[in-house]
Amino acid sequence: MGIGGIGGLDREAHVAEGTGAAAAPRTLAEALRARGDEGLAALLRARPDLLNPVPNDLTQLATRAGTRGSVVRALERLDRFALQTAEALAVAPDPAPYPVLLALLTGDEGDPAIEAALPGAVALLREQALVWGEDDRLRLVRTARELLSPSPQHPSPTGLGPTVAEATSGMSPGRVQEIIGAAGLPATHDPVSAVAALTGLFTDRARMGALLDGAPPEALAVLDRLVWGPPYGEVTANPAPPVRWLRDRGLLLPVSARTMVLPREVALHLRGGRAHRAPEPVAPEVAVLREHRPQVVDGAAAGQAYTALATVEELLKSWDKGGPQVLRAGGLSVRDLRRTAAALDVTEQVAAFWLELCHGAGLLASDGEADERYAPTPAYDDWLDLPPAERWARLVTPWLASTRTSGLVGGQDAKGRALSALGPDLDRAAAPEVRHRVLGLLATLPPGAAADPETVFARLRWERPLRGAAAGPATESTGPGPALPDDLRSRLARWALAEAELLGLTGRGALSAPARALLNLPLAEAASPADEGGGVEESVAAERAATLLAPLLPEAVDHVLLQADLTAVAPGPLRRPLADALAVLADVESKGGATVYRFTPGSVRRALDSGLTASDLHDFLTAHSRTPVPQPLAYLVDDVARRHGHLRVGAASAYVRCDDDTVLGEILADRRSAALGLRRLAPTVLAAQADPAALLDGLRAMGYAPAAESAEGDVLVTRADAYRTPARTAPVPVPDGPPAPDATLLHAAVKAIRAGDRAATAVRREPSAPTPAGSLPRTSSAETLATVQAAAMTGSAVWIGYVNADGAASQRVIAPVRVEGGFVTGYDHTADEMRTYPLHRITGVAELADD
Repeated sequence: MGIGGIGGLDREAHVAEGTGAAAAPRTLAEALRARGDEGLAALLRARPDLLNPVPNDLTQLATRAGTRGSVVRALERLDRFALQTAEALAVAPDPAPYPVLLALLTGDEGDPAIEAALPGAVALLREQALVWGEDDRLRLVRTARELLSPSPQHPSPTGLGPTVAEATSGMSPGRVQEIIGAAGLPATHDPVSAVAALTGLFTDRARMGALLDGAPPEALAVLDRLVWGPPYGEVTANPAPPVRWLRDRGLLLPVSARTMVLPREVALHLRGGRAHRAPEPVAPEVAVLREHRPQVVDGAAAGQAYTALATVEELLKSWDKGGPQVLRAGGLSVRDLRRTAAALDVTEQVAAFWLELCHGAGLLASDGEADERYAPTPAYDDWLDLPPAERWARLVTPWLASTRTSGLVGGQDAKGRALSALGPDLDRAAAPEVRHRVLGLLATLPPGAAADPETVFARLRWERPLRGAAAGPATESTGPGPALPDDLRSRLARWALAEAELLGLTGRGALSAPARALLNLPLAEAASPADEGGGVEESVAAERAATLLAPLLPEAVDHVLLQADLTAVAPGPLRRPLADALAVLADVESKGGATVYRFTPGSVRRALDSGLTASDLHDFLTAHSRTPVPQPLAYLVDDVARRHGHLRVGAASAYVRCDDDTVLGEILADRRSAALGLRRLAPTVLAAQADPAALLDGLRAMGYAPAAESAEGDVLVTRADAYRTPARTAPVPVPDGPPAPDATLLHAAVKAIRAGDRAATAVRREPSAPTPAGSLPRTSSAETLATVQAAAMTGSAVWIGYVNADGAASQRVIAPVRVEGGFVTGYDHTADEMRTYPLHRITGVAELADD
């Protein structure tokens, strides 16, 4: 029952014995050669790394499919039962008949669920070229066997140890004879037959049962501790009697002076023939936590989508004049993240999510200046001009594809460095796949049903058990609530659920109709056939999602309600021009179902600084208020406007000029002006050591309302939204391996591999001088010319060796049609096209066999 590997993919199988041996594939390459084009396309679709570059022939494809890196990637994408099937093959004899594999998974008692699921698992492994051979001789590729077979350095997930033959390989012949004697077996003449006899005893259920019936209870307790793994145990120099009893009969075999191992055959007998304690042939079901009416779900999701838009606008508007500085190592400082969280009234983890969302959508970036800081991009202004539903689609579409993972913020990287928002090392290639899969699992539930999160995590762990386990323990802070699972996919799934709720893709935990459209999933039964998803482009899906969301969002209003306490109430979301103008004229006091704005002297002065006049403000308020303009508000506007621009500030370093010299005298006499370094240059002009901006702020702090002026003496109009970064592109997601090939590429690749394989396996006539296997044919120039000319005349194909201009050698099958001017033109069966080759680069030529 040894499972030692055989070197080389083309040497993995010997010629099959018995009836039908000629038909059985002897190598993985032969097994691939027996597949149809659809089978090859399925392999390349499942393992796209095999296409980079396109293999020359099927032998090269088989070799590449057996490399360690490619096999590891393929194993990581297996579900739990397919992986358990591969693990069972790794501890089975090589090759293993299908009944032996089935017995390892079902045990002596059998399991209908496993019996039903096993053919599909074997077909999946065979499709991905991890298993090859017919059902009577199933073989796991050598690299996969090495990765999954038990060893002291890499214990098998099955918990099994080495076979009797492997464990006794270094044992002296005398000691082997002692063991078979203690086990009640007759002595043999050589160690090989002795090991075979001991193996036969351990695999014979009746004799093995009789042997264990005579074991001391303490010895059986030792076996119970080792049976499900790990199979290794430490012993003292003078073991206890139960351990000696087991050791003497080979039920425990020595690995070293202090370590014993339970042989695989013994463990399988004690387990009832099962390789795994708990095979999982069926994927865990996603359970329903609670149910709501679909209309309630869509309404809740739409409300959260509107909140998401308002949050993004509030965040980026607060950074209109330039945001926080970029850390030297990249990203946002902890202090600035806390300020952002306080301004948005959310936790730091949620604030990091909004920042990463804006960054991923291309609305936020660093300006690239020497004193680098974050600011909105020009794309933000274009985004603001879109309808609300389209703005929402522009946010969630990049989120689905982004590999940026805000949940990592606050944790540490592998070197113990803190992970900051907008900083490096936040990309996780698995994030897009997990987000799509989580939302896809929610879509399997009835409309309006919310899933139990723990069952979602269990399903994801079943679908990709190795990918989660490879991630290692969590190091990031997870906030309040239950502890997160340690594997990365579960943490990504938990974050995806929370972020989908924040974005309005889900409402009350259930998937909304716009989210289904965005994911190209079928909509509710009431939807028209034109609304059914499936295979549409991403932009079309986003447009459909926005169309479904638009009627659910609150309609924008074009008016406010002015009140006597210098406030204005917006009874709903304001239209864009009104919202922008009111944001300059007033300050937001509170938010909720209705936004409350407050008018202050500072806010009115801000509007006047933007170039508006008092009459403009009066007209604006009258036009957009459903109530009369209160007298206190009209007085406030007139009072600020009367004093606005009475003083003029310019650059000298800075200066102040005013027609009323008594006002300048008051400023000079005021102690608060000392820091500005003022001195009188003329009765109506003061010079300052401070710059114009500081001088403006200082005079305003003293109660004056100065206006800035240009070098020509005109009033300088300032814009509230002045600062933007240069044009920036959104961050590109980090690919999770090679991209999946499309149908066109698959068709071309299969065609090229087939053609190359025909050339590589073409049967040639024996040359006059023997040609070493795998080498290029060698013929003289005259013989080469004569052979290709004859082939052109007869229309037959020939086999050539060719060296291109880069010195790369290849073998090709061509059908010459014209030979002239030192070139041969013909149909290249390898490339499947007409080509022309210089005769001096053809190393040799050979005729193909007649058959």
